[in-house]
Amino acid sequence: MTAMMAYMPSGRFAPTPSGPLHVGNLRTALVAWLFARSDASPLWLRFDDLDAQAVRPEHYQGQADDLAALGLHWDGGPVRQSERLPWYRAALAELEAAGVVYPCFCSRREIREAAQAPNSPLAGHGYPGTCRHLAPVEQARRRGAGRTPALRLRAEGTVITFRDRLAGPQRHELDDFVVMRNDGTPAYHLVNVVDDHQMGIDLVVRGDDLLPSAARQLFLARLLERPEPAQAHVPLVLSPGGERLAKRHGAVGLADRATQGEPPACVLSFLATSLGLAEPGEPVSPAQLLARFNPDTLPREPFVLDPAWVAATE
Repeated sequence: MTAMMAYMPSGRFAPTPSGPLHVGNLRTALVAWLFARSDASPLWLRFDDLDAQAVRPEHYQGQADDLAALGLHWDGGPVRQSERLPWYRAALAELEAAGVVYPCFCSRREIREAAQAPNSPLAGHGYPGTCRHLAPVEQARRRGAGRTPALRLRAEGTVITFRDRLAGPQRHELDDFVVMRNDGTPAYHLVNVVDDHQMGIDLVVRGDDLLPSAARQLFLARLLERPEPAQAHVPLVLSPGGERLAKRHGAVGLADRATQGEPPACVLSFLATSLGLAEPGEPVSPAQLLARFNPDTLPREPFVLDPAWVAATE
């Protein structure tokens, strides 16, 4: 197996194939496409599909088709993370050799209860470090009791600062976070660092709910001596009630909009309008949007959908 190496700086869009892409996903994909094309960079399509319980096989092609319907074509991939496990395990071996990971036997419930204990200094600060200094004899006892550990990275309050292209200056204090789950699956932060390096990603574009993930991944990149890509976190599209958008909120995907009589070109126009790149109802093409694209003028606040727009046809 050979590494995938890009020969020039690249961008990427990395959805989870768990359902159809909604307009929030598609809006982020459009911004990722615009950033890449404005720098004359290739764009990768990568499927974040390591959570086997969430993945639905039909959505690999369905999501790719939705992007193509909007004219958002990619140059590399589609790549499936589920087919790249040897590379992630090699990175885990690097971390173990460096002595910066440790076995963690805590359940989510135990972590939550530790943070909620009376007068706990841990509230809101993630993992409390319970297993950080477990003696080998105690580790063996827990394994003997049938508890399989995850692997956590020793961050121990490291502060990561960076300037996000859209969200501005960032400062994040890190807790010890999981790099391998207790079922042996490499964790989200690790796999993204490995893939972004091998694909030559120099700018990560994704939703701004993942800003804390950026700090963790930049820290991991430093430990693994990989380049640290720039970051651009796009404000989310929210439901009319201000919630993170989901299928339950109405007609929010391309197929849904088609039942309302709106072809993909109308959805592209809607997305462009939400980004300040088109007038309401204006027909546009990706090439026209690229000519208008200026990251400095993109909205910095979430876009809240109009209730009338998401209302499904009876």
